Amino acid sequence: MGGVAIPTLSLSGCETPMPVIGMGTMSYPPVDIETAKAAILEAMRAGYRHFDTAFAYGSEKPLGEAIAEALRIGLIQSRDELFITTKLWSSFADPAQIVPACRMSLQNLQLEYVDMYLIHQPVRLTEMISRTPVAAEIIRALDVKGVWEGMEECKNLGLTKGIGVSNFSCKKMEEVLSIAKIPPAVNQVEMNPLWQQKQLREFCKARGVHVTAYSPLGANNTKWGDNRIVESDVLADIAKAKGKTTAQVALRWAYEQGVSIVTKSFNKQRMRENLQIFDWALSTDDLEKIDQLLQRKGVTLASILGPHDLVLELDAEV
Repeated sequence: MGGVAIPTLSLSGCETPMPVIGMGTMSYPPVDIETAKAAILEAMRAGYRHFDTAFAYGSEKPLGEAIAEALRIGLIQSRDELFITTKLWSSFADPAQIVPACRMSLQNLQLEYVDMYLIHQPVRLTEMISRTPVAAEIIRALDVKGVWEGMEECKNLGLTKGIGVSNFSCKKMEEVLSIAKIPPAVNQVEMNPLWQQKQLREFCKARGVHVTAYSPLGANNTKWGDNRIVESDVLADIAKAKGKTTAQVALRWAYEQGVSIVTKSFNKQRMRENLQIFDWALSTDDLEKIDQLLQRKGVTLASILGPHDLVLELDAEV
């Protein structure tokens, strides 16, 4: 196909190997189904086989249509060539709603199973929301045991090959691990050269939980992200010396930390550039410079749900 071959890695308790780079499908502002579908097909042509979606993104349907189209035109031979991740939205983070929510996502995706099902946030919302921030009274602490049992049920039913979490601190991970019969395979968190997550990565590594980095380029052009990575002088200097783009340096850095990456671009050229990170490496000197960058978290729950007590408490957890 002329696309790049992307390395894969094995995850605990998940039989499908996961490609180390996935394409994110969260668009802000949201795009129409046709635009999203065309971008996903373009990504498949470039070599992407791992796609990251979520009920909350509204991108499950276009992804499902793109997969059906890719099979129809022979871009892929079988659904098994793909690794699809979706997420349990906080409005369904109630023990009784988890299996139905997973089935609803599968219906949107026109799939019999996903490869990874993640708890989207460590919080429960008691009603459906159409905008954020939300009212304090609909935010509840997550029933970690009840919700995780629901996730395990999804796996036992064969609705997903693997289960995991997203935006979980070490403290929240500890809670899940203490009750899990099937430990989470993945914790998908914000991670990039300016928010390196060293403590969380070490914690997860010691417990066999794989870390996936989202916003590896700082979520530029979104309401919660900014351009501090793509405009970082340190990264730009390294990129210039290497004949690479700043984005490629940031992605290569993440890859060298042993994490997988979900990167979103609907731009054909950047989509391909984001995959050109496997045939070169950063030097010890480069890594030391990146190590010294000032650290700042970009995505907080408070910036999405509002600065409510429980939310601020979760944001403060390490």
